[in-house]
Amino acid sequence: MYGREQTARPYPQVGVPESHHPLTHHQNDPVKFEKCTIIQKYHVRLFAEYLEKLRSTPDGDGSLLDHVMILYGAGISDSDRHTHGPLPTLVLGGGAGTIKGGRHLVYPNDTPLTNLHVTLLNKMGVPAEKLGDSTEQFKELTELSAG
Repeated sequence: MYGREQTARPYPQVGVPESHHPLTHHQNDPVKFEKCTIIQKYHVRLFAEYLEKLRSTPDGDGSLLDHVMILYGAGISDSDRHTHGPLPTLVLGGGAGTIKGGRHLVYPNDTPLTNLHVTLLNKMGVPAEKLGDSTEQFKELTELSAG
């Protein structure tokens, strides 16, 4: 976790001296949007550096990135309105051969994010039929594997 949405942390290292959370309540102010974008780009850059470290670290028959599952995204889509969807979310890593990457999957609006959580739990060997408001597992992830 690089930063929480509710943090009061400023980001002077990227030119944003204000606290992050108040900026997310942007009220459609373009200046606040731009500052939030700068912070988000910073987090994505840190995350990309982390992924590169995982990719370049040998582990068994591949790399650490080949053998992990990483869920990357946010907990809220429009922080000004506190809405939770649509919520772009990334699943990265090969899950030790249980996840096929290189795809962009789009699910209908109002699909519970917990469907993804249940799917990933099962891929990690943690049997779960339901979690929160989940309704099913993502077949696109459960039926396909790398290889």
